[in-house]
Amino acid sequence: MSTLGAVALDDIPLFPLNTVLFPGGSLALRIFEPRYLALVRDCTKNGQGFGVCLILSGTEAGLPAAPAAVGTLARIDDFYTLPDGLLGIRASGSRRFRVAHSRVRDNGLVHGEVAWWPDEPVVPVPPEHGLLATILERLLERAGGEHARAERARFDDASWVGFRLAEFLPLEMSERQHLLQLSDPLARLDALTRCIPRFQSA
Repeated sequence: MSTLGAVALDDIPLFPLNTVLFPGGSLALRIFEPRYLALVRDCTKNGQGFGVCLILSGTEAGLPAAPAAVGTLARIDDFYTLPDGLLGIRASGSRRFRVAHSRVRDNGLVHGEVAWWPDEPVVPVPPEHGLLATILERLLERAGGEHARAERARFDDASWVGFRLAEFLPLEMSERQHLLQLSDPLARLDALTRCIPRFQSA
């Protein structure tokens, strides 16, 4: 751990991907590159997570890609062997962070010194955004899975509703990244409300 002014920074491995992981979200990955096999081994051994950041330039495989500065910590929930013999993992999104500094290790793995963002407060979904909770409920009913079995109270949590809609609506990755970087759950709901007419007219 190091400090930048009064802010404590933690060093974590980064996994740049063509996706955005939100707090409370889930992620399934197929692991085959040696640097990411080492990442999974180390995280499993140490009980630590890794940072998921959207790729701004470059690709997931090959040379290290340029990641977005804001990402989400992923914690490995399970790992298994895929039918093709490769390693598969399931991970869940935890805390958000901002990368202060990054470096590429000899094995090609990107590490970042990150400052953690505080968890968002639990704020009720205001009446003017009640439609968003209804839309999310319908999306989850069709999709199934863990979130479809969420407690009813979750659908009155502005942060949870916003993050889940940002995952399930067919948004551009740049839009998802913007929603991840908002620190106000009500501002996120405002942004999502502006997106809804686009999908209703499709």
